[in-house]
Amino acid sequence: MKPLQTINWEEGGTISFIDQTQLPNSFRIVRCRSVERLIMAIRRLEIRGAPALGIAGALGVALASRTIRERDDSKYLDMLRTEAERIAQSRPTAVNLSWGVRQALDAAMQGTSISDIRIRALEAALRVAEDDARSCHALGEYGAILLPDPCTVLTHCNAGALACREWGTALGVVRSAVEQGKEVRVLACETRPLLQGARLTAWELFRDGIPVTVIPDSSAALLMMQKEIDVVIVGADRVTRDAVFNKVGTYMHALCARHHCIPFYVAAPLSTFDPMHRAAEITIEERGREEVASFCRVPTVPDGVPVRNPAFDATPHELVTAFFTDAGAFRPPLEWDLLSTGGPGT
Repeated sequence: MKPLQTINWEEGGTISFIDQTQLPNSFRIVRCRSVERLIMAIRRLEIRGAPALGIAGALGVALASRTIRERDDSKYLDMLRTEAERIAQSRPTAVNLSWGVRQALDAAMQGTSISDIRIRALEAALRVAEDDARSCHALGEYGAILLPDPCTVLTHCNAGALACREWGTALGVVRSAVEQGKEVRVLACETRPLLQGARLTAWELFRDGIPVTVIPDSSAALLMMQKEIDVVIVGADRVTRDAVFNKVGTYMHALCARHHCIPFYVAAPLSTFDPMHRAAEITIEERGREEVASFCRVPTVPDGVPVRNPAFDATPHELVTAFFTDAGAFRPPLEWDLLSTGGPGT
């Protein structure tokens, strides 16, 4: 399997990325030369997925460091901090975005000149991208060990190569299991309202020759009852001390999996874990009405009728069978000190 390269830094100071809003109908690479365009890409979900957002945040700081024209060192740093904060705030729920920004900005702050700041910011951003690829392969190996052979995996949204630098988190586990010779079939929830499962997960698994079937979100419980699902694996946008924030609908799948005694796994690198906060402190992003009220530009909700469109929900840790991380597989309750040191998994 040749992995996708979702987001990259190109010589000459541009960020290239796959425009995920165009899939599966068109494979389009965007070359981004400004922080404003990068923020637009993040908000429009051209770039999405927690690890990919972390890379975008770090590369965004490197891009900002090269586009700021101020020559006074102090003013330059003030402007860089401002641009970094704008990038970090472009989406509120996923922790990797602000984490990636911080990795590159902290490195940049150690620079002794503007040219040195630029070098340090880019070096840090490239490390974030390289570490993500390594992390996904590692957590994929840890998770694949626990998958039965053969098995059918239910997943929600897209936690694959498109959500990372390459390989993926939830789908990274699937890919690693397939590489180990296991027979794995995937049921991809279509993931309303933007169909990340139908458009993205199905596209990349089909591309890799891994059996995948798209199902309506609301059919998952029935298929669990009919014993057509062996495990559920999802990604995460943030893991707080008490909950997993992931695409809305994840909590519903976790409840159904618990009722039907099906393992519910969360695959996420340690960069997605947020030991400083609890669920009640996290802002769940509410997206626009048009995503729910129309389909292919055809209205599906009467004018004047309000909609709710939360992008994420929070799944309590007690519903999680295990967390697949780049440091190992951990069963709740989590030992946060062990996680922070990258200690051995269970």
